[in-house]
Amino acid sequence: MSNDTNTSGLQLRSLVTDDGHLQLFLKSAPITEPGPDEVVVRIEATPINPSDQATLIMPADVSTGVTTGSGEETRYTAKLRKGIESRVQARIGKPLAVGNEGAGTVIKAGSSDAAQALLGKIVAVLEGALYCQYRTLNVMQCMPMNQGTTARDAASCFVNPLTALGFVETMRMEGYKAIIHTAAASNLGQMLNRICIEDDIDLINIVRKEEQAEILKSLGAKYVCNTSDDTFMADLTAAIEETGAYIAFDATGGGDLGSRILSCMEKAALKDVERPGPYGSTTFKQLYIYGGLDISPTYISRNFGFSWGINGWLLTPFTQKIGLEKTMVLRQRVADELHSTFKSHYSDEISLSEALDKDTVAAYSQQATGRKFLINPSK
Repeated sequence: MSNDTNTSGLQLRSLVTDDGHLQLFLKSAPITEPGPDEVVVRIEATPINPSDQATLIMPADVSTGVTTGSGEETRYTAKLRKGIESRVQARIGKPLAVGNEGAGTVIKAGSSDAAQALLGKIVAVLEGALYCQYRTLNVMQCMPMNQGTTARDAASCFVNPLTALGFVETMRMEGYKAIIHTAAASNLGQMLNRICIEDDIDLINIVRKEEQAEILKSLGAKYVCNTSDDTFMADLTAAIEETGAYIAFDATGGGDLGSRILSCMEKAALKDVERPGPYGSTTFKQLYIYGGLDISPTYISRNFGFSWGINGWLLTPFTQKIGLEKTMVLRQRVADELHSTFKSHYSDEISLSEALDKDTVAAYSQQATGRKFLINPSK
């Protein structure tokens, strides 16, 4: 069903070298023939998410970046960030594939009915190494799209949508009724805001700039707290008192924001307690760290009693925990609401070689609100 006769395709690799540099380059690799339950997908759209950047460019000091060559020979080189060496020691000399999700057209299928049913279809895929032109995948890693959906539409079907839905499901599973979310004006944050409005869940959005607050308010967000405001702690405490939000999902990771959130939770929990005991409130306060926008150490000032927890949260362990049946229900909701609740916006579309241009790298590494990059490997 496809005229694509290529037998190999380009893949992007990220390499830490033994002389203290990070390199990005393109490598040609053969297209693996599909097994009975596998398909070959021509990747036509794949986003640059924060989770991708951890492997792609996070170790690099992008101010030192240099690009050489062109086309398939393009190579990006930058010095490592100071102090990062020990954290990337295990990566030295190992070219890593990048790209957690994407979408494209199934151009070849294995012999099983499930594989043949996808031939010629646009599918969203979740698997590593998707900054590439072709990928051979099991059918269970593919989400067929509804009629009329393009690869660009489907490129961000998994990571952000399922993460946002995962936050809501985690809230419900753990008995909470409202959520706190940081870096809330991001693509993921805007999705979470739409989910919570649709599902009638109170959401406290934490941002760091007034323009980010205005974005969310224009989208119907009721509770928006700005860390740059002198009244941030008081505003957050008041919002927690009103909503009962004692579970938070933090994208920043480093610094003291998580600790400040827990402190506000404790203050809200003690509002009507006349004589708090030496161990603080009995309200359990849960902070999940799911990102690393701030790579500095996480600072915790324990002024929020003894009833609390801090954990990491990642999408794959969460889907394993809820099981295949529930995960498929969430995936279907994403497919059905792809043009509304889970719609993604991209400011820049680039090719694989353009992803190695030093100015482009500097731009996407900033992870700026309102600027999201999409790689089109078929360009």
